[in-house]
Amino acid sequence: MRLILLLLPFALTLSAENWPQWRGPTADGHSSETGLPASWSATENVLWKTPLPGLGTSTPIIWGDKIFVTSQLGIGPSAGGNDFDEARIAKAGAPANGVTFIVAAFARNDGTQLWQQEFPASDSLPAVHIKHNLASPSCVTDGERVYAWFGDGLAVAMTVDGELLWTRRLADEENGFNVKWGHGSSATLYEDSLLLLVDHPGHAYLLAVDPVTGEDIWRKNREETSRSYTTPFVIRHDGSDQLVINTSNYVEAVDPTNGDSIWRVGEPNRVPVSTPVFHDGILYSGRGHNSGPFLAVRVDGEGDVSDSKMKWRVGTGAPYISSFVLDQGVIFMATERGIASAIDAETGEMLWRQRLGGAFSASPIVADGKIYFTQETGKVFVIEASRQYTLLNENAIDERTLASPAVSNGTIFLRTDDNLWAIGPR
Repeated sequence: MRLILLLLPFALTLSAENWPQWRGPTADGHSSETGLPASWSATENVLWKTPLPGLGTSTPIIWGDKIFVTSQLGIGPSAGGNDFDEARIAKAGAPANGVTFIVAAFARNDGTQLWQQEFPASDSLPAVHIKHNLASPSCVTDGERVYAWFGDGLAVAMTVDGELLWTRRLADEENGFNVKWGHGSSATLYEDSLLLLVDHPGHAYLLAVDPVTGEDIWRKNREETSRSYTTPFVIRHDGSDQLVINTSNYVEAVDPTNGDSIWRVGEPNRVPVSTPVFHDGILYSGRGHNSGPFLAVRVDGEGDVSDSKMKWRVGTGAPYISSFVLDQGVIFMATERGIASAIDAETGEMLWRQRLGGAFSASPIVADGKIYFTQETGKVFVIEASRQYTLLNENAIDERTLASPAVSNGTIFLRTDDNLWAIGPR
């Protein structure tokens, strides 16, 4: 049952925006909104919270007056054991027909559930890391349709009002859909195509489908050793578009109209999860694995792997899972070991480093001169986006939180294991 804690009016900022995809309108965790709350608790500055069906770590996306979230009912195979406690097992549910995937829509103003679509999972499910499940990829929307993709290869399209348009089961079509620890890439919309990255060793490819019909537009086979958990995103430089992909082999840019490689840079590294950020001709990217390297890359020109594109490289210290944010020439990051850092984007030099404790899987957001780092316990650290460390607030809701925040109409939306929260301004 929906629970409204405080019936506060929403503050509609002059710069109100949608959050249509993983990491927001510019795909880099940056919000142009002002007046967002910097302080809250489980009862203060909470506009509403709504229980979510099942479990998942996908980010809520928002368009207009609707919020879209994916979840999984039932617990599938786990790679490396299973740390679910009884409460999480109960929350995940156990549908009679096995694992079921959910796409649900909620009203932005009060959290009322508007509709829910359910889809049976494949008969044979890949094993996933114990921190997530097969509902890790986030939805994406163009304002007319909403697209969801799940870790067994199921891709679906619905109208924003919940009418099912088409389904694809890539595992059945491709004789398998499996990457170690479980698929994590979200779909990407580009012009008149929906791009699906399947960098799974042994059958890696990039697929473009028609958003209206779900039919193939083109397919580009990729190196069989390519492995990635990141969400590709499009950058524009010198009048042309590039689709950036962070892979186990290198950071790569491809043509988003056909998948052809434009340039590649960087040495191989295991398990790339984070999505890069881009500003003024430079791409900033972590390279995955535990406290791995991070680098700044010039995106002009073409060619294979080349150190000439490297602006700078730092050998260690990047997050394993979460992505960066960039603001006013400073890169901000937080690791799975609870360490937050600020890096000079021009030189790669560390400006400050602070142990916050806990672990950070959610990617940070930046808005109105503030960085929001979300700890797995549900505590959000609000830090001044500055070259000096200034902690503004620590805000705890005490629910496990691996999904990244979303922002729309002066409100921060947090997805936990249990609820969807709307955090309003003071």
